[in-house]
Amino acid sequence: MLDPDPPFRPVRRHDGYLPLEDHGLIGDGATAALVGLDGSIPWLCLPRFDSDPLLCGLLDHARGGHFTLTIEDLAEARHYYEPDTAVLVTELRGPTGVVRITDALALRAGADLSDDAGASRGELVRCAVVLDGTVRLRAELSPRGGGHGQVRASGLEVRASRRPDLRLHLRAGRPLDGLETVHELRQGDRLDLVLSWGRIHRHHRFDPEAMLRDTAEAWRRWMRHCGYDGPQEPLVRRSAITLKLCDDWVNGSLVAAPTSSLPAPIGGVRNWDYRYAWIRDAAYAVFALRRIGFDGEADAFLGWVLDAFENSRVPRIMYTLHGEAVPDEVRDAELAGYRGSAPVRWGNGAADQRQHDVYGEVLDCAAQWLRSGREIQPPLWAGLAELADSAATAWREPDQGIWEVRSEGRVFTYSTAMCQVALERAATMGERLGLPGPVERWRATADELRRLILEQSWNEDAQCLSEHLDGDGDLDASLLQLPLRQVVPAGHPRMVATTKAVAERLSAGDGLLYRYLHDRSPDGLPGDEGAFLLCSFWLVDNLALQGRVEQAEELYESLCSRAGTLGLLPEQIDPATGAFMGNFPQAFSHIGVIASGVTLARAGRGGG
Repeated sequence: MLDPDPPFRPVRRHDGYLPLEDHGLIGDGATAALVGLDGSIPWLCLPRFDSDPLLCGLLDHARGGHFTLTIEDLAEARHYYEPDTAVLVTELRGPTGVVRITDALALRAGADLSDDAGASRGELVRCAVVLDGTVRLRAELSPRGGGHGQVRASGLEVRASRRPDLRLHLRAGRPLDGLETVHELRQGDRLDLVLSWGRIHRHHRFDPEAMLRDTAEAWRRWMRHCGYDGPQEPLVRRSAITLKLCDDWVNGSLVAAPTSSLPAPIGGVRNWDYRYAWIRDAAYAVFALRRIGFDGEADAFLGWVLDAFENSRVPRIMYTLHGEAVPDEVRDAELAGYRGSAPVRWGNGAADQRQHDVYGEVLDCAAQWLRSGREIQPPLWAGLAELADSAATAWREPDQGIWEVRSEGRVFTYSTAMCQVALERAATMGERLGLPGPVERWRATADELRRLILEQSWNEDAQCLSEHLDGDGDLDASLLQLPLRQVVPAGHPRMVATTKAVAERLSAGDGLLYRYLHDRSPDGLPGDEGAFLLCSFWLVDNLALQGRVEQAEELYESLCSRAGTLGLLPEQIDPATGAFMGNFPQAFSHIGVIASGVTLARAGRGGG
């Protein structure tokens, strides 16, 4: 559970790795890093989210690389964020003393994070100060594949063997004679480190404290836009910052998660690269962020979606942060994987899948773009109209669905529903603005698809809508999205029955839900997986919209309590242990925190 002032606790490892929940996230809108409870940084991709990692000890603690700042004989530790910022504080305690480490990816002084512009300085700041006693503080920068440092007047020029393209420079407030040093420090002493890349700052004034101060002030200025007033406000505010840390501030795109290949479950092969931008993730983020005051980010995501679609002229389910095709999926045989969970993957093989929900995501983004007061120029509208025409027939064809199954495709109810969304949004835009196109046909087809979903996917024996349009009675939790995308009213008797069926039949216990049951809905991959957090937030929304507000509030509180002490959430939870699984932190889960909080706040005010 989020705790702004957590107690010290022992540092624990499994198979040489910290639990995922024992990591914090820092970022600068261009990339992100994970900082461990032990003072290590085992994950950093430079210069961008989707670049080859400089540090990926998270995926192989022996060979992946790390940037560690820690004390000898570390016994226990705690970490927390400076309020309303992405500046992370880690305190380490040993038998002889306590040290505080403050970490941030530095932002430019005076940066406006609501602007669609880069704010990164291209610098990682690590400041350590001894709070009590004496410590032996070890600083080690170990890039993946090795590296060496050459002493310069202003610090170390660092060459990473696998990344000769990077110009790295490590400056410090104390002399450095190599990439690994040990410093004898007593109370009040400090060690400041700044790792720079790209444009080298080695000739600038060395003032890490000012860099941290400027970074914190930039975050706090941005957070003044937050207008949330509802349950779990501290976690909602933290979730907004986490989403901003997954945002590419220049392009307006959003990574699903800043990591790759974290397994679900441990030892399994469901290890995927999430450092790309999914259309549906951006659409969901828009829905959440606009409702708590971040209109600038919402508009940037919408603009990115429409630009990506217009440039590619075909609806892809995901793009690179620049709006280009995602690289082919490859396996990295050199890395053992988190806790031995191979394979490690770069790129994503689902990028070329057929997923019909993308029609609805793009058209829904266009509709939201218009509602925000923007315009759609004729060439873009022509492409959107073609997309609506395609949706009118695509729903009949099998696809891989929202969950990106790697088995033979089926006609998924959710995919059909999103084709309905595409047609309904196109018809509404055409009617409102007098845009050219077969508006009446779009509207009629949208109405017909709604009828088909309610009739053909309904299974009388199972008393629920079905995962597939043939009404086989199998379930997946994406059915909970039908009211949220305005396809079927939440209070419709068949939707109420389906909500009940999902809550019971997909239950993983204690309010957690599986996406689907693998023995009933094979997805082409071996093994099972954990409970998918976003699905439980969808259940919160359905319960609230059906008038069961107290039940929804109880579920929401239990889900929020699963966040780590830093307020971060993964993609999945191990129902047996509560451990985090999958890529971390996961944008989807934090979108759920925000969206469900808003739903409950409105329900509490009588807004339904």
